Amino acid sequence: MHLRKTVLTFAAILLAGLLASLGAWWSALAIEKRSAAAVTTRLLSDGITWASVEANGLQVRLNGTAPNEAARFRIVNMAGSVVQSSRVRDQLEVTAVRAVEAPRFSLEILRNDDGISLIGLVPGKEVDPDLTGNVAELTNGQPVSDMLESADYAAPEGWEEALKFGLAALRILPRSKISIAADLVEVTAISDSPDQKRKFESDLARLAPKGVRVNLNISAPRPVLTPFTLRFVIDDTGARFDACSADTNRARDRIVSAGVAAGVAAKTDCTVGLGVPTPRWAEAAEAGIKAVATLGKGTITFSDADVSLLGSVDISQSDFDRVVGDLQAQLPPVFSLDATLPPRPTATAAGPAEFTAALDEAGKVQLRGRLSDDTLRAAADSFARAQFGAKSVYTATLLDETLPDGWAVRVLAGLESLALLHHGSLLVRGDTVEVAGVTGKPDARARMSQILSDKLGQGKTFRINVSYDEKFDPLAALPTPAECAADLNAAMTRQKISFAPGSAEIDAGASKVIDSLTEILTNCPPLEMEITGHTDSQGSSGGNLALSQARAEAVLTALQGRRLDVTAFIAKGYGQDEPIADNGTEDGREANRRIEFKLLSASEPVSAPSGTALVEAALASQNAETPDQGAPTAAPDADQTFVFEPTTEKWARPKRSPKAN
Repeated sequence: MHLRKTVLTFAAILLAGLLASLGAWWSALAIEKRSAAAVTTRLLSDGITWASVEANGLQVRLNGTAPNEAARFRIVNMAGSVVQSSRVRDQLEVTAVRAVEAPRFSLEILRNDDGISLIGLVPGKEVDPDLTGNVAELTNGQPVSDMLESADYAAPEGWEEALKFGLAALRILPRSKISIAADLVEVTAISDSPDQKRKFESDLARLAPKGVRVNLNISAPRPVLTPFTLRFVIDDTGARFDACSADTNRARDRIVSAGVAAGVAAKTDCTVGLGVPTPRWAEAAEAGIKAVATLGKGTITFSDADVSLLGSVDISQSDFDRVVGDLQAQLPPVFSLDATLPPRPTATAAGPAEFTAALDEAGKVQLRGRLSDDTLRAAADSFARAQFGAKSVYTATLLDETLPDGWAVRVLAGLESLALLHHGSLLVRGDTVEVAGVTGKPDARARMSQILSDKLGQGKTFRINVSYDEKFDPLAALPTPAECAADLNAAMTRQKISFAPGSAEIDAGASKVIDSLTEILTNCPPLEMEITGHTDSQGSSGGNLALSQARAEAVLTALQGRRLDVTAFIAKGYGQDEPIADNGTEDGREANRRIEFKLLSASEPVSAPSGTALVEAALASQNAETPDQGAPTAAPDADQTFVFEPTTEKWARPKRSPKAN
């Protein structure tokens, strides 16, 4: 009996323990579910979907990958606000932080008459003092506003080449904005004239680096055209403009389109300028061009508000009168029309009175024919000497008091026009002035039309038969940097620069060589040049290196003394390391003791004629044809990329020549 009671008691205790355990397990499970659900709801309400919640007993575990450390910390705090923070277990991972990318480096240089401003971010621990120092040398004492910052990163590919070109452009352009990046250099500048604009574009095209896009936007002020001139001709050679002026781009397009419709096939250079007599200039020009096209042959000349229409002897009087009447009705009221139909030629016993001037390719001019009196003879001779040079004029004229009125004006206006040619001829008669020849000035024909129409007056006829030849253009004929380098080394081959033994002092007898180098550099565009010094193998290697460096610097100093722009020149000595001959012979050692010029930013070697001085060349001159108002010649396209192989040499200011040992 007692045993039975004991067994029942034990069973009751066991059952109670089991029920208690089941109740505790059920309670813990309910708490886990409620905790996980509460935390999950809190996260989702804040739009966090990348984290998951897992309950393990009383623990609430957070799993997932946080985008950053701040997001991880925020979620842990969020879970701790729902359940006890001691129950939260942080099992979150954080996205690995990517390497910080280098910033985009850029430099903007603004230059005007008041100084230079530098703005931007450049690579390096600090701004290179050589950069600001070399820029300061260009200001002639004017202030340099330095707003540059630096970032300690390596320079991106192309940065050094772009910076070199930007600084070279800064030296050339007195009023400019230059924006430099590793892949693009944008140059915006103002020139004083269309000719200067062409020279700027030509120089920059030769210096533009390979692999870096260059955008050039150089503008020239609109010229004041006096008189405002347009001359349109249709003759046996076809239709053409001898001169074309417009007051706006739209007017220029209208005039050129009218010329094309009348048969002009060649590219027309129409100058947009100031001084138009009326805003209806394009309307009048279109009417005049259409009148000549209707006649089939003839010339129309606009000189300010004076209009002269000259027909051809092949045109009937009735047709001419009809066209003139239509033109008179179409011209705006401000214009005055003078129309002339020349009479058919008749045979005469003697030819008309003439004055001629012949300009040969050597620049010498011969004046022949008839002049009215001694006063005109003296005036024509003096005027020709002023235009062509006192020693280049030969006068052999006759006096004729019966010459028609206006002969003096015709002669002097013709000589002024002839001076725009490289070689050619002038013919003056009572009924016409004719100028023919070849010129190196792209706008010569337009300028001649202005001179003759202004000086001869309304209704007077003249003829211009002039062609442009680029080889006579002083700007187009500028030598390339590679040609300059070759010329410098050729001069050094003909006569070496000599030094005192063991010294960097240039001998007095070397002045002729320096003169030759100065003459070459005067006609060259801005260059980036290395003056290299070399020695023979006698003496110590270190001593020879120092001596060659000092001699190269002495040559650079001598060129500076000739007031040349050698800002981008550097001097470098190579000692005995680059012989060109055998150091075992006296002749070989003499050849090795030399100064050479090496073109920086070069892609291929250029040799002097002797073969002893090697020059790295490069910069192929590139021209792209782009029409531009006020600039009637081919110019580099603003969006064209010019290329050359960049150098790795640093841009540095010239050093002073050391004292001789």
